[in-house]
Amino acid sequence: MTYQEDAKKVIQIEIEGLQAMADRINGEFDQVIELILNSKSKVVITGMGKSGLVGKKIAATLASTGTPAFFMHPGEAYHGDLGMIAPDDVIVAISNSGETEEIIRLLSFFKDNKNSTVAMTGKSDSTLAKHCDFFLDIGVPKEACPLALAPTTSTTVTMAMGDALAVALMNARDFKEENFARFHPGGRLGRKLLVKVKDVMRKDKLPILSPNMKFDEVISVISNGFLGLGVLLNGEKIEGVITDGDIRRALQSEKGKALDLCAKDFYTASPLTIDCEEKILTADDLMQQRKITALLVEDQGSFCGILHLYDL
Repeated sequence: MTYQEDAKKVIQIEIEGLQAMADRINGEFDQVIELILNSKSKVVITGMGKSGLVGKKIAATLASTGTPAFFMHPGEAYHGDLGMIAPDDVIVAISNSGETEEIIRLLSFFKDNKNSTVAMTGKSDSTLAKHCDFFLDIGVPKEACPLALAPTTSTTVTMAMGDALAVALMNARDFKEENFARFHPGGRLGRKLLVKVKDVMRKDKLPILSPNMKFDEVISVISNGFLGLGVLLNGEKIEGVITDGDIRRALQSEKGKALDLCAKDFYTASPLTIDCEEKILTADDLMQQRKITALLVEDQGSFCGILHLYDL
């Protein structure tokens, strides 16, 4: 057997585990979603070992998609971190066996604290499943580990169940790109959705052309501007634009006479513009659609800057 065959076998086993879990999802999943939606507090994920590592990812996914959540280590919880738990918090306890000691010994606190509890376990008859208010079945036919010891299929399935919760909650809340960006202001999507054109456009040392500027001067201004274009203005209004392409076309069509041209003889009128208040995501989409690398920016109809693809 080749290593590729090993890989394909592992992936197939995990696919079968995911399908088995999907087939068992029922109305209790809906009840968990309603529980979280109706909660005015947080979702607290807890789990030991590999389940804990997956739980951290689930908590992070929930938090970044509109559901306040955090991960609590069950061992640390038993030594003081239970003070983080408010009575209205929803507890999601992850244990494949449903018998993890560090989690089981917290159940009495959750009950006394009047927390709603969700067991995410592979054993419907386990202590965890029996003593929680809701049960999400993450049981798998077999682990991908050939020794059936290392959590493999079970962790994949647990991760998928967490993703299912997050996405269902996103859909229920009508969570949009703009909402996602608020929680990811440092990411590329967040920046594009939150930052406006005026915040990143170039405003200084712009390549401005006058109508009677000679051909060689036009080339010099465009070259020194490092944007591949020059802007022809009529007062504060945009008259047109001359790009590197316009220069090449003028040289090809006019040949030796090109050097006698002025800017007003070969500019492109009514170039594409964007308002300075637009989001840079809109600008990026526009540049990709039109296959251009720069946009002229206007503020209430007056030229105010240039946005280049490199600024996004």
